[in-house]
Amino acid sequence: MTRFAFVRWSIVAAALAPAAALVYWTFTGDLTANPIDFITDTTGTTALTLLVCTLTVTPLRRLTAHNELVRLRRMLGLLAFFYACLHMLTWVVLDWFFDVASMTADVVQRPFITMGMTTFLLLVPLAATSTAGMIRRLGRRWQQLHRLVYVAAITAVIHFWWIVKADFRQPRLWALALCVLFGFRAWWALRARLPTRG
Repeated sequence: MTRFAFVRWSIVAAALAPAAALVYWTFTGDLTANPIDFITDTTGTTALTLLVCTLTVTPLRRLTAHNELVRLRRMLGLLAFFYACLHMLTWVVLDWFFDVASMTADVVQRPFITMGMTTFLLLVPLAATSTAGMIRRLGRRWQQLHRLVYVAAITAVIHFWWIVKADFRQPRLWALALCVLFGFRAWWALRARLPTRG
């Protein structure tokens, strides 16, 4: 196994650990006194973490000149979507048990649910077009479409921020992380447009 393959599989194992832990705790009855909230928080936080990690790949690649890192981006994005699906299913199945009318009212009446649903809907086309075949079919449009990941990251942080009632340290850290990542991209975009000296 190459070093890169080892890193890749290590990341997959680490990313799947929270899901495996939830399955284990379900069977052992260790999902805390509020299991639905615990599952919701765990899947949501893991999805946000992996989404931000996805956005971190390009800055890391440019700063370290390790171009092979770009091969981690799609994998991290799909892992983020996996947890976003678990997060959504927790709400659909455990919170509302497929009660469409109540779920619709929840989306309309509670802004943080609206923002969470927006984030999920933004991630769906990104996941659906992550195959090599779709990349070939879409061509340049694929890159344009996948810029939606920046919007999804912003709405995800807002979703998290609006859930919090007292301690805003975590959402502030996520917002700061996005500002840093977007700052890198803005700087590189500005440098690309500046005339070269010489």
